[in-house]
Amino acid sequence: MKEKIIIAENLSKQFGHFKAVDNISFDVSKGEIFGFLGANGAGKTTAMRILCGLSYPSSGKARVAGFDVYHQQEQIKKNIGYMSQKFSLYEDLTVLENIRFFGGIYGLGKKELKNKSDELLQTLHLSGETSKLVRSLPLGWKQKLAFSVAIIHKPVIVFLDEPTGGVDPITRRQFWDMIYQASENGITVFVTTHYMDEASYCSRLSIMVDGQIRAIGSPAELMEQHHAENMDQVFFDLARTATRSAD
Repeated sequence: MKEKIIIAENLSKQFGHFKAVDNISFDVSKGEIFGFLGANGAGKTTAMRILCGLSYPSSGKARVAGFDVYHQQEQIKKNIGYMSQKFSLYEDLTVLENIRFFGGIYGLGKKELKNKSDELLQTLHLSGETSKLVRSLPLGWKQKLAFSVAIIHKPVIVFLDEPTGGVDPITRRQFWDMIYQASENGITVFVTTHYMDEASYCSRLSIMVDGQIRAIGSPAELMEQHHAENMDQVFFDLARTATRSAD
């Protein structure tokens, strides 16, 4: 049996009378690519903040990378990587400065950071672009660089919050090749996306509606359960039952 990197049991988060996350339970195994889906207002952003050690739950239990979300948030932060569509790199810093900055945040020593930087630049074919400001890079290259620095310290798990928003389908597929490689190297991937073709790339996925997990399983299992030809049909079948509209 594979090691469980995330274990959530009856996890809830309440703001006054509003229950953003309503008694969810699930687990994620080592090396798994786990899709965490839901329309706006479903509660997935709130749940992800808890799992990243950025917010306390109101009730229930959860452990991430072996650490408790109530009492060991700092240990969680040290053992995860994170990439967001909205913010992942400093655009007024160069390519190399970004790599060194994030490597330092993740606690890499000077020698390890130099070796990792050289390896990363060669892999991304950016060895000749080290002094370029990140803002001058094409969006696809920014996202590949952002993902690479998010896992430069070899985290137990990396959280990807809509990482491919705004890029073309070919670049998105190349980005997923990087996700597959990370998974093969033992890094667990927890990803939110609004692209249902990407949902089909996941090992398993869950779909949240109104704070609750309404479906969980492999893409093939969910399509069979909902008599659907693709994940778009599954998602819309569940999302249309939603009664709220904002996280």
